[in-house]
Amino acid sequence: MAIVDLFESVTECGCAAKVPAQELSGLLRGVELPADPAVLVGPDTLDDAGIYKLSEEQCLVQTVDFFPPVARRPEDYGRIAAANALSDVYAMGGRPLTALAIVCMPSRLVKDGVLRDITRGAAEKLREAGCTLLGGHSVLDPQAKFGLSVTGLIHPKDVLSNAAARPGDVLVLTKPVGTGVTIMAVRAQLASAEQEAAMNRCMATLNAKAAALARRCGVRCVTDVTGFGLLGHAMQLARASDVALEIGAEGVPLLDGALTFAEEGLLSAAAYTNQDYVAPEVVYDEEVPQPQKDILCDPQTSGGLLICCPPGRLRELVSWAREELATPCGVVGRVVAASGGPRLRVRRRAFSLEEASAS
Repeated sequence: MAIVDLFESVTECGCAAKVPAQELSGLLRGVELPADPAVLVGPDTLDDAGIYKLSEEQCLVQTVDFFPPVARRPEDYGRIAAANALSDVYAMGGRPLTALAIVCMPSRLVKDGVLRDITRGAAEKLREAGCTLLGGHSVLDPQAKFGLSVTGLIHPKDVLSNAAARPGDVLVLTKPVGTGVTIMAVRAQLASAEQEAAMNRCMATLNAKAAALARRCGVRCVTDVTGFGLLGHAMQLARASDVALEIGAEGVPLLDGALTFAEEGLLSAAAYTNQDYVAPEVVYDEEVPQPQKDILCDPQTSGGLLICCPPGRLRELVSWAREELATPCGVVGRVVAASGGPRLRVRRRAFSLEEASAS
């Protein structure tokens, strides 16, 4: 089989291909959705997945995620697409149970065995997650797209959401930021092989352990960071929880080379729409340079969990994360009471553990 570079056939990669958040926010206006008291988490809070109560002991967690290629090699693409879809279930505190594949693929990639290799990579991650692939649906499409619909289970009392942050909580991010600019650098042949490989490993890492650490520390509020960038998902969390967030830009963990790529202007179209999305709700201190602003709005694919940790459990969480997670984590800010103004304030200096957890 001929070697295939999946980047050659796409315009936008991974979660950078998402519909802009501004357009999505108005999507359901005027649409009357069926009322159902069993829906514990629906589309109104823009959370990572839906939660449907089956009984006093069990809820369904449901999500779907698919996108164009985010890696050159088919197996890497499949691994990352699966990890990205599974992440939504982990972010809600759930256990993935079953999955269905969503496939849009040019016929030549089907005939050449590329789709088989993509599926092989996805199956590897599903096995790691203990999640069963039941089947899927495929259509012919000029541009490749692949992903999963995932169903999970959770006890109603264990549900995590993006609407439960409290003033005093500390913001911890469990993966480095910078996949969007690094993908752009890879496509422009400006990233090293080591930088590309490190990015792919990071994106293919499941958020299962990070979610388990959050539960162990009594966390109630989590979201995963994907296509709308760190600030986009932070803003959604702040709105859903009716709080404000303070973020220290230099405390945000970054992929190797990511800030340099941002300084060189290697931004996707989604990075600019993300900046427009958060603009009404963000205030930057004067000393924050533009490349740091750009990286905070960089669209992420299979990003980490943004965890709102109770201040009394912060040292435990950070210590365990450094011991148990395969990706760097960082204390990126803190939750404060909403004041009626913009919900995000970004300063350049990182928050120390002491400052972030001070009441």
